[in-house]
Amino acid sequence: FLIVIGGSGDHCFRALAQPEHAHSIRLDGDIILGGLFPVHARGERGVPCGELKKEKGIHRLEAMLFAIDLINKDPDLLPNVTLGARVLDTCSRDTYALEQSLTFVQALIERDGSDVRCANGDPPIFAKPDKVVGVIGAAASSVSIMVANILRLFKIPQVSYASTAPELSDNVRYDFFSRVVPPDSYQAQAMMDIVTAMGWNYVSTLASEGNYGESGVEAFIHISRESGGVCIAQSVKVPREPRPGEFDKTIQRLMETPNARAVIMFANEDDIRRILDAAKRNNQSGHFLWVGSDSWGSKISPVVGQEKAAEGAITILPKRASVDAFDRYFRSRSLSNNRRNVWFAEFWEENFGCKLGMHGKKPGSPKKCTGLEKVGRDSTYEQEGKVQFVMDAVYAVAHALHRMHRDRCSGPGLCAAMANMDGKELLSFIRAVNFNGSAGTPVTFNENGDAPGRYDIFQYQINNQSTTEYKVIGQWTNQLHLNVSALQWASGDWSLPGSVCSLPCRTGERKKVVKGAPCCWHCERCEGYHFQASQFTCELCSYEQRPDHNRTGCQPIPIIKLEWSSPWAVVPVFISVLGIIATTFVILTFVRHNDTPIVRAAGREMSYVLLTGIFLCYVITFPMIAAPDVVVCSFRRIFLGLGMCFSNAALLTKTNRIHRIFEQGKKAVTAPRFISPTSQLFITFFLISLQLLGVLIWFAADPPHTFVDFGEQRTQDPERARGVLKCDISDLSLICSLGYSILLMVTCTVYAIKTRGVPETFNEAKPIGFTMYTTCIIWLAFIPIFFGTAQSAERMYIQTATLTVSLSLSASVSLGMLYMPKVYTILLHPELNVPKRKRSFKAIVTVATMTSKLSQLAAERPNGEVKTELCEGVEPTVSSTKTTYVSYTNHAI
Repeated sequence: FLIVIGGSGDHCFRALAQPEHAHSIRLDGDIILGGLFPVHARGERGVPCGELKKEKGIHRLEAMLFAIDLINKDPDLLPNVTLGARVLDTCSRDTYALEQSLTFVQALIERDGSDVRCANGDPPIFAKPDKVVGVIGAAASSVSIMVANILRLFKIPQVSYASTAPELSDNVRYDFFSRVVPPDSYQAQAMMDIVTAMGWNYVSTLASEGNYGESGVEAFIHISRESGGVCIAQSVKVPREPRPGEFDKTIQRLMETPNARAVIMFANEDDIRRILDAAKRNNQSGHFLWVGSDSWGSKISPVVGQEKAAEGAITILPKRASVDAFDRYFRSRSLSNNRRNVWFAEFWEENFGCKLGMHGKKPGSPKKCTGLEKVGRDSTYEQEGKVQFVMDAVYAVAHALHRMHRDRCSGPGLCAAMANMDGKELLSFIRAVNFNGSAGTPVTFNENGDAPGRYDIFQYQINNQSTTEYKVIGQWTNQLHLNVSALQWASGDWSLPGSVCSLPCRTGERKKVVKGAPCCWHCERCEGYHFQASQFTCELCSYEQRPDHNRTGCQPIPIIKLEWSSPWAVVPVFISVLGIIATTFVILTFVRHNDTPIVRAAGREMSYVLLTGIFLCYVITFPMIAAPDVVVCSFRRIFLGLGMCFSNAALLTKTNRIHRIFEQGKKAVTAPRFISPTSQLFITFFLISLQLLGVLIWFAADPPHTFVDFGEQRTQDPERARGVLKCDISDLSLICSLGYSILLMVTCTVYAIKTRGVPETFNEAKPIGFTMYTTCIIWLAFIPIFFGTAQSAERMYIQTATLTVSLSLSASVSLGMLYMPKVYTILLHPELNVPKRKRSFKAIVTVATMTSKLSQLAAERPNGEVKTELCEGVEPTVSSTKTTYVSYTNHAI
């Protein structure tokens, strides 16, 4: 609708409904810049505007006016061109700011006055609104987004000094929007780098409803998903119009995930203050690790009264510096020299706590303002953090206009070519500026209109004197530079607190990730022979290795062998040494008394063969216990069965000879074939040669070598695992090597049973029989012991000891039963070792036959009858109280 501004005579003047805003600043100039500032906070209960914002509103607004003054005085920047301004209050509300920003586009809206006439019938004369070529602002991202949608329709460039929402980087939707502060995508990356540097992987997010908070959190969550190292426990949003108790509920909800102590905050200043207050009320001061965005920065107002709740908070702020010239300018402002700022009187009352006259806006003020108060002297003053960026935004447009003026105009002053400048063309000049800003830092824009990311990192600390400060602990310029040693937490604690879902696993443990929560896991120890290959996997060590003490790698399994000092070796060696000494003593005794009747009756040649076998049975203990190598393994193959083969072959030959002699004697008086000493030796060595042939074939088919058996002592506990150094003699090879000797032993035992009826006075039939029976018992006991311990961890020791002791016992039985009585007689009863009357083969057989009959009749007749009958056919040639040694080798057969 229209209102009449004024009229006289034949003229009338009309304008739009809002020719001048009651809450706006207008500075005349050749080129007009728009300005949007949150001079007032958002009102409550339907009121558009609330209380005055001294720093965010007045400081920033004055920074724009100050920058324009400097530019207008600068002879090198826009010479003879004056900048003007139209500054509006957004009241921190996007919808209200949208209504206000319509002022900027009025000059570009074509007005239709055809239906409007003055009283005299003349057409109306409209007051021409100011043409705004560019807008500085707004502060809040939600306001900038709303305004940008209008300004782009009219191609008016917009340069923000505080809007950081990542959404505004969209150069398609917000193509006329630029900003001298970096977007929150950089800020989110900086905050992610901080969280990572702290070792936190489980955090919550807190956002104020709106573009700034929601876009910032969304950018952080997006980066966390891409990096994969940080998980979001929960995302909490503070509504625009929070109900009573809303912030207490927010703290309670954050406490549902107590391990997520770190809270990433993209919230406005008011919400930050109320969140800290709620944490204080709920006795959670010191629990949360706040990481605040630039809306917190290094501001005092959010933490006043709740310092303990805010202690340790890490905040981020675009890198800035204080502009000393602005401080001098602002301190010099007074009611008399700053009438252009329509809100300055309200600021004066608020800043000095006084009231200006009858119409002052500060109710209940205790005193009146004198007008002589001075900023910084009668009130606290600290330059607001975005002052530098406000001035940089104004200068960015000024430099763009200067370059456009230089290209379009040939001389000083505003030329016609710039009277109706194209906003799109001006935008291209704005995006191309590159100059040092008011704080000495470069001002540039990328293709999306964003400034480069440069941040200071602060921590809110309480020192020993209970004084608080924001301490610079690092910077971020594309990458984080953090001074960890400068960090201080609640109660002066310098140790780094944690914000993790699960504690780090110890060495040797892998992470078993909880489904749907990659930062939460259970720790599982790598068991058995597995080692920790990575954070999430355990791998099996190679067969010859075991995990090290920390289970972070593998190490070789210790290799062992049977040591001479082991009890399993000492006992067999002791028995073997005694046996070797005894055998050597018997051999020496026999050699010394080689021609005596007892030695000759025992069969000298076969006795030496048998004693050699006994000696070898004792000697095999030493290569069986010695450390395996090729030579030792060769000796084991050769002598393992050879000693038994010598002994059993000799005994088999002797028992077979006795059996054949007495069997032949039943049929005829002629002696059987091959019973001479030479024949007996030939038969014995033939039997032994079969054993040696088998060993030679074994050598040819599989040459001896050593190997390490890691399976024998591969216990469940890897610490007890051992590799056993062995010769390549398997259980099957062992059975084959001893099998032939055992076969000879069994055959010899059979013949011993068959010759059990031979009289004791004939050779050694009975001692050989007892020897073979005892040997069989020993080896029958050996088999279950040897193979029954195959699965034992002490297998090597038990089997080696069992085998060597069995061989030594077998040799000891033969030595004790066959030769010790003879040695006893030779050495202690030499009177019995004298020649006897020789008898013919017929007489010997007759005696044997009569002895057999005696044995048969003894079972059929009464005592005493047998003796009479037997004596009728036998010549009493030998006393019954003495033993007669008869050797068949002494008869000519």
